[in-house]
Amino acid sequence: MNLASPFSMCIMAIVALTLLGLPIGHAMIGGSILYLFLAGLDAGTAAEQLSNGMFGGFVLLAIPLFMLAAEFMTTGSITERLVRFCNAFVGRFRGGLALVVVVQNIILSSMSGSALADAAATGKLMQAMMTQDGKYRASFAAALQAVAAVIGPIIPPSIPLVVYSLISDTSVGYLFLGGVVPGLLLGAAQMSLIAYVARRQNFPVERPVPMRELPRITGEAFPALMMPVILLGALYSGITTPTEAAALAALYALLVSAFYYRSLGWSDVYRSLLNTAKISGSIGILIAAAMVFNYVVTIENIPKTLSAMLTASQMSPLAYLMFVNVLLLILGCLLEGTTIILIILPVLLPTATALGIDPVHFGVVAVVNIMIGLVTPPYGLLLFIMVKITKVPLRDIVREAAPFLAVMIATLLLITVVPDLVLWLPRLMGYKG
Repeated sequence: MNLASPFSMCIMAIVALTLLGLPIGHAMIGGSILYLFLAGLDAGTAAEQLSNGMFGGFVLLAIPLFMLAAEFMTTGSITERLVRFCNAFVGRFRGGLALVVVVQNIILSSMSGSALADAAATGKLMQAMMTQDGKYRASFAAALQAVAAVIGPIIPPSIPLVVYSLISDTSVGYLFLGGVVPGLLLGAAQMSLIAYVARRQNFPVERPVPMRELPRITGEAFPALMMPVILLGALYSGITTPTEAAALAALYALLVSAFYYRSLGWSDVYRSLLNTAKISGSIGILIAAAMVFNYVVTIENIPKTLSAMLTASQMSPLAYLMFVNVLLLILGCLLEGTTIILIILPVLLPTATALGIDPVHFGVVAVVNIMIGLVTPPYGLLLFIMVKITKVPLRDIVREAAPFLAVMIATLLLITVVPDLVLWLPRLMGYKG
């Protein structure tokens, strides 16, 4: 590569600005504008691509709406009632509270679509419950909450899959269906590991909830449990689009928290709207910046060049998927997930298409990779969130998370080698891929 070429200067500018502390979105915009100047192109193209990135995709509205739903659930008492419901059924087994963490994250995953939201929703509550009276090590509880939150963006709805649909022009509905089985497999793998560790380390057994209490606990949690049924039912019956389903999720969470549980006031609503706006703004800038940088990458013809090189190497579809797995696992240690989806996957996707790899399978495998990156050091955003919530040192959380990383990577390899685990449910619902 010519280090004096406009593209090389663009990359070096992005890296330099990022190292100086500028947010990655702003760094990509700055580097891309530099490229346009050096290449003698109209700098106004950057503004055009920014507008396309911010306002061109109706499906992007689903992202802030799912986040708003998660905020209402967290601020209200929906998550607390879900925890009590899960504890009533699995808390009675050895290591029951640890199993509760995984089960409640599986349920929450069908409501918020965000791993960070799921971790924040129950992080403090479950940490306090698990460490009370020294039942579990604080480091184990924090690591478990981090790895269990990975399930959230894989089982629908999923914000990363919404972003992937934007760059791949793949149906959001079929992507959501493709994530169901892999998400459940991840949950089963984590629960199996917990059961094994619980026997080895003699984890405590919680006091069983009396059978007479189950109807009351179930009744209290019923409105919360109906949320994924209503949401996914409306989406897959064709009543709503993914964006409308996200709006329905936010409205339902608001109504249940405010009027049924009576745990959400006007100040809570304002705070939820404000937090959602802040997070959505940062994601919006990143998406818009990625659109500008992707325009630069397209001009340089990098995706087609890479596709031609890899196709000429006679690489099989499975070998290519393994290559992508390794690459994304490495990048997941260093980069934020949305950045990988918006910058790296558009370069890798044309080759996958040329090799005949199904875009739904490719997208789900990529998102599972990226979610594992959230609990992989040194970046591991979920790890840092749990450090902040629990005040447990990062090195202790990483040590406890290592066995869970191993079983999650094994699950990733399974869905990579057996595409039908991803594609069975979409095909059942009419997908022709």
